[in-house]
Amino acid sequence: MTDSRQVTARPYPFAAPDRLNLDPHYARLRRDEPLIRVQLPFGEETWLATRYSDVRVVLGDARFSRAAGVGRDQPRTMPRQPDLGMLGMDPPDHTRLRRLVAKAFTARRVELLRTRAQEIADGLVDQMVEAGPPADLVEHFATPLPIQVICELLGVPFADRDRFHTWSEAIVSTTSLSPEKIQEYLESLWGYIGALVAVRRREPIDDLLGAMVRARDENEDRLTEQELVQLAAGLLAAGHETTVTQIPNFVYVLLQNPAELARLRADPTLIPSAVEELMRYVPLGAASAFPRYATEDVELGGVLVRAGEPVLPAIGSANRDGTVFADPDRLDLGREVNPHVGFGHGVHHCVGAQLARMELQVAIGTLVARLPGLRLAVPEPEVPWKSGLLVRGPLALPVAW
Repeated sequence: MTDSRQVTARPYPFAAPDRLNLDPHYARLRRDEPLIRVQLPFGEETWLATRYSDVRVVLGDARFSRAAGVGRDQPRTMPRQPDLGMLGMDPPDHTRLRRLVAKAFTARRVELLRTRAQEIADGLVDQMVEAGPPADLVEHFATPLPIQVICELLGVPFADRDRFHTWSEAIVSTTSLSPEKIQEYLESLWGYIGALVAVRRREPIDDLLGAMVRARDENEDRLTEQELVQLAAGLLAAGHETTVTQIPNFVYVLLQNPAELARLRADPTLIPSAVEELMRYVPLGAASAFPRYATEDVELGGVLVRAGEPVLPAIGSANRDGTVFADPDRLDLGREVNPHVGFGHGVHHCVGAQLARMELQVAIGTLVARLPGLRLAVPEPEVPWKSGLLVRGPLALPVAW
């Protein structure tokens, strides 16, 4: 069995992100070296888990802790050490906060929002059609749809979207913003949410923010004022940033796979399974992030991970593991068995997964139905891509129909 003290760390990420292509290095690692020692641009050395089975263990086994990383120089792709709030906690603290917001994201509550999300999506397509092609799908569809939905769920004025969407970049920035600008944006976002909290106290409203304020004020043991503000800010940012990115990612992938897109147009009942397959297929992260620390010695992938050592789960690699997914590098919108970890796994499984699924189903379903001639309006090499962020996606996606 390999011992960490005998292993030399390799530089990671292996290469800069190339559109939505998964680095081919992962396939070799899954086959030959499922757990390797790596050095990220910042922080201490870490193990990188690339196989599905090992990633599931790291994400779901209580022997791997997020909270144990507090005070450590955590492996990361950004200069700053971020305060991740609930993402940096273990149960029971994590459970205390998560339980407060989980009720807002149940399958039943999300389904009640579907009709409203569909109205918003149809309205955005109406505006695009009226203005005529070409249109930037990121600006005119992918950005306003999730923002308006999370605004209505949380109770945040949609009119303020440009401000908080700008500030939210601080949550996903690695090098796109300076540390000073990140701190400025975070403080602006927290200040903005703090002002809304004060309004809810004066004028109670039955929305998620109002419910969180009541929980804080009626039982102070459940939530501190700082936790309330940072949790609401995190929900606002995370509740739209990733979906804003995934909608154009999914459209881009479908346009690069015309046979599968034609299959979807011919059979719209495939929309739910198509969204799951796209969640599996698209490597959203620019690199692996959010290490877990072993709380005791654990054997993983033929390696002895010692207590106190961090392990990074490679989600994108796990979702291409051929021992779990047949023909893993092929997009198959009708894939019947699809236990992907695109929304994570274990206690940190994305609390908004049901909301994101619904929004992605509405977005893709609406575009496929309403714009049957949807296509890129520029040659594919001219599509600009984001950089310096935790996530990868088009900066703009010019389309025609």
